[in-house]
Amino acid sequence: MIQTGLTCKKKITVTPEMTAAAMGSGALEVLATPSMIALMEGTAQEAVQNLLEDGQGTVGTRIDVRHLAATPVGMEVTCTAEVTEVDRRRIVFTVKAKDEKEVIGEGIHERFVIDNEKFFAKCRQKLEK
Repeated sequence: MIQTGLTCKKKITVTPEMTAAAMGSGALEVLATPSMIALMEGTAQEAVQNLLEDGQGTVGTRIDVRHLAATPVGMEVTCTAEVTEVDRRRIVFTVKAKDEKEVIGEGIHERFVIDNEKFFAKCRQKLEK
């Protein structure tokens, strides 16, 4: 059962592929905001995945974060996601990312529990003429 207070941590090392220059979100060789957001979403997803029923998953529906500091290639980043609210299928997390020196990002992330097959079936309908 998913409850408030549940936490998950995930660590990555910034690679050239994760930079703003590589992702097209800026010109600098520093951790891109989209990469930081992906880390936050992935950490939140991992926090709850093993508590879901077979055939269920979660999808991100909201993210509201601030990118506070730059992180160079080669530096380690640790992300923490904590469940702060559960309302039926909606799960709200506080997310925070730190590099080896300081907090680099923080905010709120929301995910919904979905039935994977139903979700994909609805998505595939978009391809029909």
